[in-house]
Amino acid sequence: MRLDYAGPWPEPIGFLLLPRFSMMAFFSAVEPLRIANRVSGKTLFEWLLISEDGGPVSASNGMTLLADRSIDEVQVLPSLAVCSGFEPECHPTRKLTRWLHRLDAAGCALGGLDTGGFPLAAAGLLDEKLVDGERITLHWESLPAFRELYPAIATSDELFELGARRFSCAGGAAAMDMALEIIARRHGAQLANDVSEQLVHERIRTRHDQQRMSLVRRLGTHNARLIEAVALMERHVEWPLALADVARRSGVSLRHLQRLFERELGRSPRDWYLALRLERARHLLEETDLDILSVGLACGFASSSSFSRAFRENFSKTPRQVRRGI
Repeated sequence: MRLDYAGPWPEPIGFLLLPRFSMMAFFSAVEPLRIANRVSGKTLFEWLLISEDGGPVSASNGMTLLADRSIDEVQVLPSLAVCSGFEPECHPTRKLTRWLHRLDAAGCALGGLDTGGFPLAAAGLLDEKLVDGERITLHWESLPAFRELYPAIATSDELFELGARRFSCAGGAAAMDMALEIIARRHGAQLANDVSEQLVHERIRTRHDQQRMSLVRRLGTHNARLIEAVALMERHVEWPLALADVARRSGVSLRHLQRLFERELGRSPRDWYLALRLERARHLLEETDLDILSVGLACGFASSSSFSRAFRENFSKTPRQVRRGI
């Protein structure tokens, strides 16, 4: 889904399906294109499903899709979306990497749905390929892991990003919003609105809409001091703030902060902050190949022993067991 396309029509878009890809993100990207064809009465878009060997690919939900082509059968494409899911750390094979580089050299716009930025980054197609102002976005749960692995790559937490040579979206319904944006750019806002109505999609979200629910909705409270305290904790995971600093920057006393957390969230601020950091650590263990000490340090623990002890107390498993999928 390149930023610009001048024809010929229909516009071809390739979807590279990687094992355990997100079916939700894939269908959210394709269905608006299908409906645009039907509503307009013209074949404006066509899509090609590609797998490395041309065989079927199973999604993360266990369902299997048949591919139209193998990578050997596809030499030229205006756009290619890499579809992956919550096992994005698997590196592309040399054969797949060479194929992606050939497409890139031929002018193909490469992008990722959901966690598709991981294989593109692993293939070396992001760090030096982004032009000025281009950024990559991923599902909010995977962004911290991506930033740990690829700190030099510009990222955002937008719903989607559309650049001259790279595009990406956060997955889920964000793929639908990105597809609707493409339809509007190519064929007008009215068609995009008509497609959105067919999808019973109340509002076409812009790239600047939040990926996650607001803290007000997530926490179930409107208390501004508490919301500010939790937001501070979420922004300071690698270098945790002292609770006294959290209280001061939230405009309350430490004693009042304690009361707020216990009354509104049923936990002490210390326990809440620790659980937040440990949850981040769990995602890093599952989605990256960072060693256990590096994961602990990235989540604010001073040593692997203190990290492992806290992790085991919280999850009843050691970091090593989670890493091995036990």
